[in-house]
Amino acid sequence: MNPPALAAERTVRNGPRRLSAAWRHLPVHVIVIGLCVLWLVPVMGLLVSSFRPPRLVASTGWWAALAPPFRFTLENYREVLGAYGMGRSFLNSLFIAIPATIIPIAVAAYAAYALAWMRFWGREVLFAMVVGSLVIPLQMTLVPVLRLFNQFGLSGTFPAVWMAHTGYGLPFAIYLLRNFIGALPRDLLESAHMDGASHLTVFFRLILPLSVPAIASLAIFQFLWVWNDLLVALIFVGGTPSVAPMTVAIGNLVNSLGQNWQLLTAAAFISMLLPVVIFVSLQRYLVRGILAGAIKG
Repeated sequence: MNPPALAAERTVRNGPRRLSAAWRHLPVHVIVIGLCVLWLVPVMGLLVSSFRPPRLVASTGWWAALAPPFRFTLENYREVLGAYGMGRSFLNSLFIAIPATIIPIAVAAYAAYALAWMRFWGREVLFAMVVGSLVIPLQMTLVPVLRLFNQFGLSGTFPAVWMAHTGYGLPFAIYLLRNFIGALPRDLLESAHMDGASHLTVFFRLILPLSVPAIASLAIFQFLWVWNDLLVALIFVGGTPSVAPMTVAIGNLVNSLGQNWQLLTAAAFISMLLPVVIFVSLQRYLVRGILAGAIKG
């Protein structure tokens, strides 16, 4: 029998098997599509409302804007960025999120390497304390830390938020990186030490390049958490406009603009823009880093 005939016969034979597999996976596909629709419809409604004039938002539903005549405007974004200082709050969020992401990852990388590959007394106890600190509620530490910052005059400043987010993010960062770094090949590190490499050389020449997926996934988690945080920023920054991030500014808009919620939707989408870009551009590292730390650790 010629090859085309064999291929056709194989296709006919495997057809029912593929159909059966497709039917078995159909419920999963339906559930995933349903969840996507449930998430996308409200987001679509908020996006459309952010471009509509106030009088139309108050009189008709957002779906009415999808039919002609189309009446969209950028006035909501101009008002939010200008009159309500959302542009300044966006820069404040960047000034808070970038250092509050870099500092804990830098400290956690050193600590994870030490806990994974360096031998010293009390290493296991120290790691157990780090893991145990993951279950301590964040709210229990707010008052003591705030009183400490008040004594040093740090409340209402960027360093206060940086140190707070560093302390709160370190336990998870050390735990994730320690699992990943501890799963690296032992022979590779032992060969480097036999060649005379110091711990710093091994860390910068081997550990960091091999840990890029885990570090990138951790950076995504930490950045998104800091960027979307309201509680820590509200406690340690308060209502200081010069350092207030977008979450605090949007919270103030909720109090002062309860009726003009088209301005709230515009502010919400301004705050969503950067996290979405970061997540989409680094999502491959997120999956690789999480799976590597979970499976090998």
